[in-house]
Amino acid sequence: MSNDQTEAHPPGHHLHGPELVEAQAVRAQALETVLVDKGILTPAEVDEYIETWNRRIGPLEGAKVVARAWVDDGFRARLADDATAALAEVGVEPGRLERLEVVMNEPGVHNVVCCTLCSCYPWTVLGLPPSWYKSPEYRSRIVREPRAVLSEMGLELEAETTINVWDSSSEVRYVVIPERPAGTENLNEDELRGLVTRDSMIGVARVEAPDQP
Repeated sequence: MSNDQTEAHPPGHHLHGPELVEAQAVRAQALETVLVDKGILTPAEVDEYIETWNRRIGPLEGAKVVARAWVDDGFRARLADDATAALAEVGVEPGRLERLEVVMNEPGVHNVVCCTLCSCYPWTVLGLPPSWYKSPEYRSRIVREPRAVLSEMGLELEAETTINVWDSSSEVRYVVIPERPAGTENLNEDELRGLVTRDSMIGVARVEAPDQP
C-alpha cells in the first residue's frame, strides 16, 4: 500500500462560480497564448516578465511567513490555527484569498501542492504560478505518482517518507512550510527569508543552507 495521500476537491467543487481572481488568471493565460501565437512575444520573454515580477513581489511575501514560522513557535502555532489571519503579523495582505491553509513539512512527512481542476494558487504569497504548475501533466501526475514527479524535478525523498498531496481550490489555497535546513541556527530572520524559494513553498524543492565560506 502506498503512503502517498491526496486531499481532493469535493465533487463539482468548481462548478459554482470561480472567484474574480481565477477569471483573471484564465484571461491572462488566454492573452499570453494570443501574444505568443501572433509573434508579439516569445515564451521566453513571457517567462522573463513573470520571473521579474516574482523576484520583486511574489515569493518574497511567502518567505516572510516561512522565516517567521521557523524562528517563532507561537507564530507557527497561530499560522497552523488560522493562516489567513496570521499573515497580518508579518505584514502580508491576504488579498482575495478566501482561506489559506499551511501544511508543514517535518521529518518523515513531505507536502506538495497542486490544483487538479484548474490553476488555483495563492498568488498573494507566492506570486505568479510557474507554467509547469498549470500544465495538465503536473496536475494529473503529481496526484497519481508524486514521488516520481518530485524525483524528475530534482527532489529525491527517502522511501519511508509520507507524501501528502494537497489539492487547492477557489475557496482554499495551500502553502507548504518547508523544513528549516540544518546549519542555519546562526542566521537571523531576514537572512532566513533569503533562503526560501517559491518551489519550496509549493513543495517541489527543499530549502538549502547557504554555502559556508
